[in-house]
Amino acid sequence: MALLKVKFNQKKRVKLAQGLWLMNWFSVFAGILVFSMGLFLKIELRKRSEVMDNSESHFVPNSLILMGILSCAFNGFAGKICYDSLDPTKFAKWKPLLKPYLALCFFFNILLFFVALICFLMRGSLESTLAQGLKNGMKFYRDTDTPGRCFMKKTIDMLQIEFKCCGNSGFKDWFEIQWISNRYLDFSSKEVKDRIKSNVDGRYLVDGVPFSCCNPSSPRPCIQYQVTNNSAHYSYDYQTEELNLWRRGCREALLQYYSSMMSSMGAFVLLVWLFEMSVMVGLRLLHTSLESITNPEDPECESEGWVLENSLKDTFKSALENLKKLGKFNQVEAGAEGAEGEEGGKTQTVATVS
Repeated sequence: MALLKVKFNQKKRVKLAQGLWLMNWFSVFAGILVFSMGLFLKIELRKRSEVMDNSESHFVPNSLILMGILSCAFNGFAGKICYDSLDPTKFAKWKPLLKPYLALCFFFNILLFFVALICFLMRGSLESTLAQGLKNGMKFYRDTDTPGRCFMKKTIDMLQIEFKCCGNSGFKDWFEIQWISNRYLDFSSKEVKDRIKSNVDGRYLVDGVPFSCCNPSSPRPCIQYQVTNNSAHYSYDYQTEELNLWRRGCREALLQYYSSMMSSMGAFVLLVWLFEMSVMVGLRLLHTSLESITNPEDPECESEGWVLENSLKDTFKSALENLKKLGKFNQVEAGAEGAEGEEGGKTQTVATVS
């Protein structure tokens, strides 16, 4: 029994073809939007590539760009087929291509569905990329005189100001690295010498943060040095008082920014996928309804269209049987080639003995 079997007359076939033509051009527009989203996400990721450890995060935008291009190509081609199906003479040239085209559409929709899922599932990979990238970027914050790293201070400062964040996971991350350049340290000072000697790696570590960590809306002047020293500031207790520094780490801020962006894109791609599936089903109905016309000379006659010629269970069984036959055929060919090789070897041996 055929799946989704529908009866058509000429009027219904024309309406279906016209509706599919319109839907395909809507899908082309949707493909352009998917392409644009991928391009926008790629640009946004490149803006902060200095604080990302690897290029794995670009897999999502690259996939969106590819799916957008394929969507435009597939739906533009399908729109042409639907337009030509109104004229039987024009449609005749597309008949041999329709089955392979529908098979390609099926695989395209599977890929589109997986791209939508990837948009939701890339959070873990993005988090590890940001964690390591921010850690490396903070280490190079002080290297304002080093070629290739001199931009890092500006990058980190602008990042912390724009996203209202501080450090990797919090402001205390700055306590663990030397973020002040040696160029601005007085090595004749006892305090500087003591701090460097007290550290195993010989780094100048302070309980302070860069100015970009300061919250400008705080009523109190920013306490960015001696943050954990209560006696250094009037009426101050860093453990109980709400600090006038950004409390959120930049990894969390960036992760939330990119995750919400990719989730919105994933939801849109899922909608596009549902629309593409409906277009593919409609195209299959149009194809089978035109194929099943009993009298091609009478275009007004009725015909039947279906999505699958047999039920889903029978179709699955026949597909498995075809795969098994294909496997057996390959084994028989391999056995025949082996037998031919053995016979050739025996013949050669006999010829040598004689």
